[in-house]
Amino acid sequence: MGKSKTNKFKRPQFNAVGLPVHAVKEDDEDDHDDASCSAGELLEKLQSPSADVREFACASISRVVQQSQTIPGFLQRDAVRRLGPMLLDRSLAVRETATGALRNLSACGGHEVCEDMVKHDVMTPLTALLRECCGGFESNALPVKEQKNRVEDVANEAVNLLWNLCESSSEAVSVFNKAGLLDVVIQCLERHLHNVELAISAAHCLHTVTEDNPELLCSMNAELLGALENVLLSSQPGMAHTLLRTLSAGAMWNMKSSLPTARQAQTLNAVAAILSQSLDVDAGTLIPELRQAEGVRQASAPASADMEEQAAEDLAVVEMNEEEEEEEGGVGHKRNGKAVKTDNDVSDLLPRGKEELREATALLTAQQTSLEIIVNMCCSDDPSDDEWEETSSSDESEMGPDSLCDGVSQLMSPLCLSAEVHGALIKHSIPEKVLKKTQFPSQEAMDVCRQNPSWKGLIKKMQRVQYRALTCLHNILSAMDAESLGGAAALQGVAQHLSSLVFGATEIPKEEEFLEAVTSAMRSLLQMIASKNIPQCMSPQQLMSLSEAATRCDVVSVRVNAVAILGITGSTLAKEKGTAETLQMIGNALLQVASRDANLVVNGEALDALLDVFADGEESETAAKNIQLLPALKTLQPVFKAKIRKEGRGKYSPEQLCVLDNIKVNLRRFIGYLEKVVKK
Repeated sequence: MGKSKTNKFKRPQFNAVGLPVHAVKEDDEDDHDDASCSAGELLEKLQSPSADVREFACASISRVVQQSQTIPGFLQRDAVRRLGPMLLDRSLAVRETATGALRNLSACGGHEVCEDMVKHDVMTPLTALLRECCGGFESNALPVKEQKNRVEDVANEAVNLLWNLCESSSEAVSVFNKAGLLDVVIQCLERHLHNVELAISAAHCLHTVTEDNPELLCSMNAELLGALENVLLSSQPGMAHTLLRTLSAGAMWNMKSSLPTARQAQTLNAVAAILSQSLDVDAGTLIPELRQAEGVRQASAPASADMEEQAAEDLAVVEMNEEEEEEEGGVGHKRNGKAVKTDNDVSDLLPRGKEELREATALLTAQQTSLEIIVNMCCSDDPSDDEWEETSSSDESEMGPDSLCDGVSQLMSPLCLSAEVHGALIKHSIPEKVLKKTQFPSQEAMDVCRQNPSWKGLIKKMQRVQYRALTCLHNILSAMDAESLGGAAALQGVAQHLSSLVFGATEIPKEEEFLEAVTSAMRSLLQMIASKNIPQCMSPQQLMSLSEAATRCDVVSVRVNAVAILGITGSTLAKEKGTAETLQMIGNALLQVASRDANLVVNGEALDALLDVFADGEESETAAKNIQLLPALKTLQPVFKAKIRKEGRGKYSPEQLCVLDNIKVNLRRFIGYLEKVVKK
């Protein structure tokens, strides 16, 4: 009945200068007085005449703010205003650590802290710093190479801070537009041949600020297009450059509506080609190769001081991985079917000696980003914000049993995909490559990562690529017709593949992200198969077991998908002979969800599925009588109406309420239909 949407994940909270938060945690983390005292002392040190002391204070703040309970203490002492001038300190080292401290504060503090930082005018010194840095790229005033690199290091921290603020604050985006920061970010992007890390940070920022920003798109110029095209046409090897090209392709996609008409088709093909190339790389093969190369390099390195350095680097990476796992909080907010960009690229935070791990991280980030861009290419631009599109229940015209669930078919109809996008995706074999990425991560790559603590964090990243691929498959199935995807045989193959993912193990996986992604894909696939009368390989019993597992999940969208899958399966079976017993099983399961689930949206989806399954046919009539469907629905009807009246206005969106109201009307009519059937 509704549209399944992609997840938004929290930004991983890492130290901007690569030091793990655990290195600075106090023995008693609950001692807020000590934390407050530390905040006051560190902020006082910012006024020291010694650059070394100021640098130490900034670096310490950068570490300490990763403990979320310390952030209020810093904010209460006006940390943003006191750190702001440090961005323009005469010492480059202080500039870098001060920017890193604000970067961590923005990353660890979340949306409200970012808004507060913008409110306290952090954008003014940040803008000045960025302009000074970009002026220093080509300045003769810094003849020493090491010093030139330090300017770019400062710029990298500054661009990351800018990116964080713009991702969380619309006011920051407004300042970005008005201050003309686009040209500064372009200059950083143009450093890609000399400093790919800085260029990647700039590309991340561009990918963010170009999304849904008509004011910026109006000022788009030939310089920006040229810079992005130069990146897209670049051929430097390595995964860092693959990530850079992918992010640039995402920014180009965001700007598609502002491109000259004559260039749109060519640009779209270039974007699809980059995404295709990113997905071509087999992470399951490359990651073991990279780990082996790291082992060879370490074995040939001098054995004395390097061993201590290597141990310190490994510890830093392990603790960063632990921090990321602690901060990942399940399934988050979703927006209009589109994948929402998040910062999962931590390659610039990895120690310098971890080149192979950097490569692996960049690859997985590039592939995740590619899949998110494809999700957006295949989704509706409808501005409605949540699971259900708006439908009207004001039409009280006569409605027969066959049309009771028209709302469902309308809401599940294929999205409109332009011929240009459709052609580009097919030309570059995007659907096939997406399907390949939905497979479980390579066992060899998983084993390699499990055996090496510093590589263990890649396991979650490989899984995330699979989850995004499943969400991408869901949108592709919703946006393309069966013939474009290879016809009945190809769809049956996809069904077989999804079946092996879900039912191949001894028990159904319980990971919430996986369940949300795979149930969304299965729902779209089963809808398409049912509409084309294509036989499918999953038995009703298998789908029942999946739905049972999914209805126990805490994530609402997973439970919604589960009952929708039962509804699609049941309505298909109702057309076949000898299915009454299975329909009874499905009907009882849906009645249980409709009456017991705590969420009104899930209740509504279950009721809607019941109307679909038992709308017509001898088998459904028999099953309905056997499970006492009519008295059960008569009991549910007043409870459902009261729940809408009591909970609806405060907890659910207007669009959801409109659909719930529609279900309420359909339920009343369906009960009338069942009463006529009983009287026959």
